[in-house]
Amino acid sequence: MMAVTATPIKSPVELSEHARAFQQELREWLRANAPAKLKGLRLGEVRLDGDVRAAVLDWMDQLRKAGYVCVAWPKEYGGRGLTGVEVALLNEEFHRAGVPSSWSWDTLGYGERIVGPSIIAHGSEDQKAYFLPRIIKGVDRYCQGFSEPNAGSDLASVRTKGVVEGAEIIVNGQKVWTSNYWDANMVFCLCRTDQSAPKHRGISYVLLPIDGNGIEFRPIKGMTGQSHFAETFITNARAPISNVIGGLNNGWRVAMTTLGIERGGRATTQHVRFQEQFWHLVDEVRKRGKLNDPRVREQLAWAYSNVELMRMSGLVLLNALATGQDPGRGATDSINKIRCSEYERRLAEIALDILGPDALTTGNKYELSLWQTAFLETRTHTIWGGTAEIQRNVIAERVLGLPKEPSL
Repeated sequence: MMAVTATPIKSPVELSEHARAFQQELREWLRANAPAKLKGLRLGEVRLDGDVRAAVLDWMDQLRKAGYVCVAWPKEYGGRGLTGVEVALLNEEFHRAGVPSSWSWDTLGYGERIVGPSIIAHGSEDQKAYFLPRIIKGVDRYCQGFSEPNAGSDLASVRTKGVVEGAEIIVNGQKVWTSNYWDANMVFCLCRTDQSAPKHRGISYVLLPIDGNGIEFRPIKGMTGQSHFAETFITNARAPISNVIGGLNNGWRVAMTTLGIERGGRATTQHVRFQEQFWHLVDEVRKRGKLNDPRVREQLAWAYSNVELMRMSGLVLLNALATGQDPGRGATDSINKIRCSEYERRLAEIALDILGPDALTTGNKYELSLWQTAFLETRTHTIWGGTAEIQRNVIAERVLGLPKEPSL
């Protein structure tokens, strides 16, 4: 009979002496400083209010003082110049300790892992000198203004318009699926600044202040009853021309940097979260006395195998990063997105099947269990971030060299 026992999380690669020293530094610092009141808190899944918000802000300040914010940035821009392997280790150790990193708080994390690197790659020296310290200090906290009602996966079809007037750019339009909007004071936004240019040109990448600037968020209530996303209405929002990153009409290049920036971060350590989720499900199975059910055991074996595949994929990516190889961004990102989103959906379905009739009931105030929430939330995971169909087209056309899907 198969013994179902939790196994410890393993380091993803055979570490160099330098990386091992960094890992030990992290473990010792987290052991001494990780706040108990934040254990298990998943930033991005909850709104931060009251004492919890105060505790998170205090923790982020501790991380800044200790040098654990924006660690992958070059030293000359306030970072530590860490490699992709070391960033992956940092994320793994924070997850192991059960406390959030700055990377995991989306409004700060967007600045750290997306906006900042895009500015470093495409911004002027003046832009770097102004915006980068504000991200590190937490002065600027970003949400994303990319998707639109008629331009989701087809991002180049943006209709939000930007018009230059003197030393300013004025933006009007609508965005959708804006997450963590409630905690942001800046939005990185794509807008069309040349209406006559071809589809992928004439787009600009603008950093727009939110407060008092004609930007309105209308929450979208999801199936869980929570409003993790909002529609964003932009009416005569203004920003200095110096807030346009990469130059006018050159935003598509910056956007591609933004979308492909996470090299060696979540993709290399996401299996840690799935491992934790898997063992939660095993505990549920054990509690319900179904551990010897052949069908349930088959489902658990499927889940465990897929998590191990994710871990092995992370090994491959980390090895490429550690040896200076090109991990093949488009293919890696698309394969990873399909594998994770489809796995999460299926696992939630398995969990509700195991719950049986209990899966159909909630509390008096629509209080959902962990697995009910997972089931409802993962319905969208094969849609956002590029649909599963789009990802398969990317793999087919860019990796396998198959003919492009004909336009309708």
